[in-house]
Amino acid sequence: RTAELIQEDFAKVGVTVEIVSYEWGEYLDKSMEAGRDGAVILGWTGDNGDPDNFMGVLLSCASAQPGGANRAFWCNQEFSDLLSKAKQTADVAERTKLYEQAQVIFKDQAPWATLDHSTQYVPMAKNVTGFVMSPLGDYTFDTVDLTE
Repeated sequence: RTAELIQEDFAKVGVTVEIVSYEWGEYLDKSMEAGRDGAVILGWTGDNGDPDNFMGVLLSCASAQPGGANRAFWCNQEFSDLLSKAKQTADVAERTKLYEQAQVIFKDQAPWATLDHSTQYVPMAKNVTGFVMSPLGDYTFDTVDLTE
């Protein structure tokens, strides 16, 4: 459905878009083909809370190489240099500044069209207390208890 909505938006500005679907494994393989024709739609959930787990893994020059996860095959050296500097400092304010600068480059260059953020659900029994859902997709149970 997402591809259909994108197709409709492009049609409004006179661009024809063909939607092509593949079996999931083949789709992932084709999405990593250098020089492929067309865009891909994928999601990502960072699993450790560090900004580099998103930007570095998915957008750095190193991840644009074969075997990397940069499916846009986008490489901006200034962007990657900022990520490298950010990874090398433990100063939170400095890291934040560097990642914010990198985000400006990302938005200016627009190697992706960011669409949305998934809604996550965790089914829970009524007698469970103290559970806090993490935005990272992991579950910590050290604060969880059961009431009667």
